[in-house]
Amino acid sequence: MAAASSGPVCVLVLGMAGSGKTAFVQRLAAHLHAQRCPPYVINLDPAVRELPFPANIDIRDTVKYKEVMKQYGLGPNGGIVTSLNLFATRFDQVMKFIEKRQNASKYVLIDTPGQIEVFTWSASGTIITEALASSFPSVVVYVMDTSRSTNPITFMSNMLYACSILYKTKLPFIVVMNKTDIIDHSFAVEWMQDFETFQDALNQETSYVSNLTRSMSLVLDEFYSSLKVVGVSAVLGTGLDDFFVQLSKAVDEYEREYRPEYERLRKTLEKAQDKQKREQLEHLWKDMGSVCVQGNTLTGSDDASAMGPSELILTRGALDEEEERESDTDDIDHEVTEESHEEPAFRNFMQEARMKYQRSNPNKCDLQK
Repeated sequence: MAAASSGPVCVLVLGMAGSGKTAFVQRLAAHLHAQRCPPYVINLDPAVRELPFPANIDIRDTVKYKEVMKQYGLGPNGGIVTSLNLFATRFDQVMKFIEKRQNASKYVLIDTPGQIEVFTWSASGTIITEALASSFPSVVVYVMDTSRSTNPITFMSNMLYACSILYKTKLPFIVVMNKTDIIDHSFAVEWMQDFETFQDALNQETSYVSNLTRSMSLVLDEFYSSLKVVGVSAVLGTGLDDFFVQLSKAVDEYEREYRPEYERLRKTLEKAQDKQKREQLEHLWKDMGSVCVQGNTLTGSDDASAMGPSELILTRGALDEEEERESDTDDIDHEVTEESHEEPAFRNFMQEARMKYQRSNPNKCDLQK
């Protein structure tokens, strides 16, 4: 069932509030557990009260949503954005956990906040998405409420939002038409495949928005042609087999089109970082070289100051063999050395004292003789 890929498949579940994202993640997790392929589940919604599935990583364990609101004086949406931003600063640790579990879990399911714009258009959402996509095969799943999309204008609004997310994330994209237990999604698929059928549905609308929708439907023809669509019921669990077929195709698309682009971007970034490091090192050498030149003008040109900065860095702390032998005092017995020099030193001192006395009192010395 899992596509052959380098690492687990990260499934980012997005969708409007009330579209059934969390119920869909719960159904996916239950389906995979039944297949004896347990997923690694991550909850990124800090405002959810209860989760219908066990989460391996839960943002609520790290960030307290209500405390963030009180501390920063924020409303509900501001609290969610700030909580997600705080969590994104530690997402490197989440990446390490995923890497450790990549042999045990073939899928990573990520449930996002109910307010879709919080994740899609925030800096933290971009950081999390790019971090996952740069390391693992990643697919964006847009959950759509089929029962609320029977109106052609509402349907077009959903499709426009899906199109914007596709071009924002630049990742393989699957549209999941949820709640097919209420109404079948075949009408929506027909609207995407047959322009005239959609126009007939629009003719029943008399508002000015219908003209805009008619124009936009022509623009989205190219978007529809490459879009992966599957109907699913999160309540009944129908359509999941078709979903995993589309997911496998999306992973192949990632490996074929998206991974080379991410590798190219990574190499470009590494080259830029290496270039920056070399420039900083060159600046350091120039600064140290100017210090050495100033020292030469003040104290003269001795051997040490005449050396360039690179030679100073390389020879710092490295002694020659002769210096090592001279400075190696670990084998010397200091007590023996002091005793051996004590007697001749005293004898020399007595001779010098006697000579000084003879010079100062020559007559007394003659009488003693």
